[in-house]
Amino acid sequence: MGFGEIFRIERMRVDPALTQALRSRWDAEASAFAFPWGHMIPSLEDVSRITGLRVYGRAVSGYTYPCYRELAERLLDLPIERRSSLVPRVALQETLGLYEAGKNAGESEDEYLERLARVSRRELASEPGPQADLDLRCFLVLFLGRLLFATRGDAVHCRFLPLLEDLGEVGGYAWGAAFLAHQFDDLSASERQTSTSGFYPFLQVWAYLHLPALGRGDLTRPGLVPIARRWDSRRDTRHLADQLERLQEAIDSYPYLDRERAREQIENWERKGKAVRSDVTTDDAYLQAYALKYGGKVYKSARHQVDVTGEIASLRALLHSVVLDREAAQRQMGELRSELERVRGTGAGGASSSRSAGGSPSFLEARLAGAVLRAEEAQRHLEERERDLQLTTEHAMELQGERDRFRGEAQATRSERDQLRIRAEAAEAQIAEMTRELATLRVQRPPGDQEEVTRLCAELLAQQTQARSL
Repeated sequence: MGFGEIFRIERMRVDPALTQALRSRWDAEASAFAFPWGHMIPSLEDVSRITGLRVYGRAVSGYTYPCYRELAERLLDLPIERRSSLVPRVALQETLGLYEAGKNAGESEDEYLERLARVSRRELASEPGPQADLDLRCFLVLFLGRLLFATRGDAVHCRFLPLLEDLGEVGGYAWGAAFLAHQFDDLSASERQTSTSGFYPFLQVWAYLHLPALGRGDLTRPGLVPIARRWDSRRDTRHLADQLERLQEAIDSYPYLDRERAREQIENWERKGKAVRSDVTTDDAYLQAYALKYGGKVYKSARHQVDVTGEIASLRALLHSVVLDREAAQRQMGELRSELERVRGTGAGGASSSRSAGGSPSFLEARLAGAVLRAEEAQRHLEERERDLQLTTEHAMELQGERDRFRGEAQATRSERDQLRIRAEAAEAQIAEMTRELATLRVQRPPGDQEEVTRLCAELLAQQTQARSL
């Protein structure tokens, strides 16, 4: 039926910190993850390799009905409420004999899941043909609605039920392509949502493969297929907030992709999955547009302030774009002026080409003169914008220089403060030593040592005054 590979994937520990870190980078407008080095998206190839789901075949599509009551009674033999599209999860589990199969004391999660699988196989094997089909549809509705295409809430939607009427055709659908579309929709649902619905191991393993330097997964079973079977989530005992902060910092400082990896990613964008939405036609234009839009603000969080270096990069990219526009406008204005001079130099009797084009030389000359004026105005506007951007860029660079100077001064101040702290600690140690010596002298001094005690008291007072000043 096309689900054999995904059913073989072992249970994987949820990594909420990694999920939240990836969700915070999702740009709903571009339908892609916005990282400091550019956009990245999961592809159909990723779905096929990680989950084993079929990514080609008939489209998983159709009508969504407001009520599935009659269809659910006929295909599942389960009553649902009138005018409802939801079937209770408990009813599906009871049909499969899973509801009463609770976890036993001392039983691990893996042992519990293995026992549930044995119970399901026994129930399906003991049923006659028609009843086995009903149970299989109940299982597929539960699997599709609660695991692969899960939504919020406890009840299970029946929207896939029409595709399960003929069980022999189920394996011909491109469930992997539908799953990837569901992932995109879920990631774009809400910025306040921190978790992902559906088959969470996919996004985790995708990060293990494409962002290995984050170190969130362990390759414990190399060589198994699908790829999700090879990985386990690395255990992290730190607090969730601490994990998330470390992950965000690791992504911000992540090493740039090498040329081969970048070329592979670009091919994925062009041929597979859901392409990044962009109107640009060249790589250079894409990178300029990316710098203009994101710059130093890739990570959308109040924790990160705007990066001055990123702002300068954005300004330079914008300045480069304006320079190109100005040069193009200048070339166009030169062409219009040449054409205007040619028309002006053409006599009234020798303007047959103009007449054949549908207008007199004087009319064409007036239109060309107006076009030249508009081109000159556009060029002046672009020149003014170029000057403004140059001044803004220079000012930003001056600010960056001042920021670096202040950072240097702050570092020097911190070093001086550390030296003063060391001197103060040394003075306090000396005072403590002199205090002990003075106490000893007071106990053991002969009558003639009063002057020595007085001198030590004066030195001790001076040392205390110096320590307070530090």
